[in-house]
Amino acid sequence: MAAGLPPPLPESFSVAEERSGHCAVVDGNCLYVWGGYVSIEENEVYLPNDELWIYEIDSGLWSMHLMEGELPPSMSGSCGACLRGKLYLFGGCDDKGYSNGLYYVNLRTRNGTYLWKKITDFKGQPPTPRDKLACWVYKDRLIYFGGYGCRKQSELNDCFEVHDAFWEGQVFWGWHNDVHVFDTTLQAWYQPTIKQGVPPQPRAAHACAVLGNKGFVFGGRVLQTRMNDLHSLNLDTWVWSGQICTNGEKPRDRSWHTLTSLADGKLFLYGGLSSDNVPLSDGWMYGVATNEWKQLAYLPQSRPRLWHTACLGKEGEVMVFGGSKDDLHFLDTGHCSDLLIFQTQPYSLFSLDCIAKNTVLLESQISWLPSRLLEEAADKITFWAAVNYRQEKKAKEEGQEQIQVS
Repeated sequence: MAAGLPPPLPESFSVAEERSGHCAVVDGNCLYVWGGYVSIEENEVYLPNDELWIYEIDSGLWSMHLMEGELPPSMSGSCGACLRGKLYLFGGCDDKGYSNGLYYVNLRTRNGTYLWKKITDFKGQPPTPRDKLACWVYKDRLIYFGGYGCRKQSELNDCFEVHDAFWEGQVFWGWHNDVHVFDTTLQAWYQPTIKQGVPPQPRAAHACAVLGNKGFVFGGRVLQTRMNDLHSLNLDTWVWSGQICTNGEKPRDRSWHTLTSLADGKLFLYGGLSSDNVPLSDGWMYGVATNEWKQLAYLPQSRPRLWHTACLGKEGEVMVFGGSKDDLHFLDTGHCSDLLIFQTQPYSLFSLDCIAKNTVLLESQISWLPSRLLEEAADKITFWAAVNYRQEKKAKEEGQEQIQVS
């Protein structure tokens, strides 16, 4: 187990439960998963708020740990972000409505206890309640954009697209395109003054990622429209780019997708739900230097995912967990529990050793490696198979000798 990772519960689990609308982050050698929902007999059931699922990247093993403290409600559509070893959780939706609570838990605990804390002693005004928003992490700040939620009539403004209204209580539901910042050092909320540029339309179920000092946002839904536009916000000067006119082919419109920043100045887009309600399994790479999208033809087309999570691992791999393979609006039964791993740069020799040692666990994914790496992996697999054979043979001979002596 990784240093600092507490032992799992006595009861062992093979994999985290299926779910959609959950949160996932990577810190160190582990992927952490919280929340979301599943469908049981046509009912939406929110997963327990006191369970944290941990996937150890090197061993490929899952464990579940119970959480304590000021637990968030069981929710879906919350926005999770990791900053300095802490998982921050904002927003979400449950049976009682939308949330604008902010919670955090220290993932680097050394006593085996994961303790939630609700941040209540903050300065400033938090965003209105909402879910399906997205976040950029930059310079100890959590920068939230968009989402679907509710506002009072007195809170209506140009950053809100009305969808429905409850006139008796003067409550309005709709989509946002406002930007809110939580400074984790000052424990303060504030809305930055957007100095220039045209902001994206209000939206929810979009995806955000940071490259350098720019926060990118792609796609999402407003009213009955799903989009495929790309925008960026300068997180130092608060200037919007306007819609970025990219070169060549570009991904189709979608919501409930993911956008992951890579180490080489690129963005990885995966999955989602299209405007014609088709679950998507395509992957695209956007390069800032070329201002161009390229579809990744080698990805399997039989693994559609929407409302999943995607996190960058320590070897440049993108780990996609959970989500649904069906259109959640019409057939809410296709929630997934498998972990898809997409390699975006060559594995190190250390990683190839890990693959070779875990061929049974990774059997279905080894064939996805590029041909050159597949040859190297095959050599490693042969080597470790021989090592295991010799070790097993030696142990068997020693066992027989002990039987003869006794």
